[in-house]
Amino acid sequence: MGRAETGHGREPLVGAHVKGGLTGAVASALAIGAQAMQIFIGSPQSWKEPAASHADLLGFVRDAKAHRLGPLFVHGNYLVNLASPSQENWRKSVENLSTALRIADRAGAAALIFHPGSARNAAAAEAMGRVIRALEVVLQDYQGRSRLALEVCAGQGQTIGNRFSQFAEIISAMGSDRRLAVCWDTCHLFNAGYDLSTADGLARTVDEFAELVGFDWLLAIHANDSKTPLGACRDRHENIGCGYIGEEGFRRMLHHPLLRPLPWILEVPGFDNKGPDGKNINILKRLAGAGTRPDTA
Repeated sequence: MGRAETGHGREPLVGAHVKGGLTGAVASALAIGAQAMQIFIGSPQSWKEPAASHADLLGFVRDAKAHRLGPLFVHGNYLVNLASPSQENWRKSVENLSTALRIADRAGAAALIFHPGSARNAAAAEAMGRVIRALEVVLQDYQGRSRLALEVCAGQGQTIGNRFSQFAEIISAMGSDRRLAVCWDTCHLFNAGYDLSTADGLARTVDEFAELVGFDWLLAIHANDSKTPLGACRDRHENIGCGYIGEEGFRRMLHHPLLRPLPWILEVPGFDNKGPDGKNINILKRLAGAGTRPDTA
């Protein structure tokens, strides 16, 4: 694929990961001016099975629709590790992800976004095999509309998902199952060595993803600046424009025709260290505005 030129398309949807779960997320999103949102269903750091009452689900869907908030994404449990060499952890991961996906579907989510996991000390091929087998089990008999979106990882601890070639391998092994999708995280990509801070780096990143995976698989972007430099393999989110990617990096991405139409979901610390806030949302909206096009040479 040749390098796509930067241009203007429809205005990006700027959203955030918000607190409150099914009962409080809509109010939290409205308070900071989010257009789309991501939530947790249940504790993100506990093996307790995610659960949601019928009444809470109905109320959430009703309120999100009434305020035209969307798309919605659910973030999976941080303990989930489909590559785990531990049979017990692998089983718990599969069960948790399977339950969460079905709740996300009932909540009207476009996708359940999750981290594929870490191979730890196991061979990469064995770990990839466990990930693929886990996805087969999770999606067995699943007929919902919510997709299972694998998130790009920063490269810490032998993670699966820090190279685009790994997503291509998973999608191919799963027979291009359209119940799967991919989610970019700008901080993770940058730390995995994909330079989103420069025009050339963005062009190379876009070209590689287009060639190996394809943009029809990309469903959302987690918009986070990085506290750590390129290739650091760390997962340290920073407020937009305050990290190593910088405002120009985000402006360039927000004006790219293949990235602009996607929902941009903030997972930043916030300027008051209380999570995504209106100031970060306004920065993204300003950078996405129809001003002078950034240099794309």
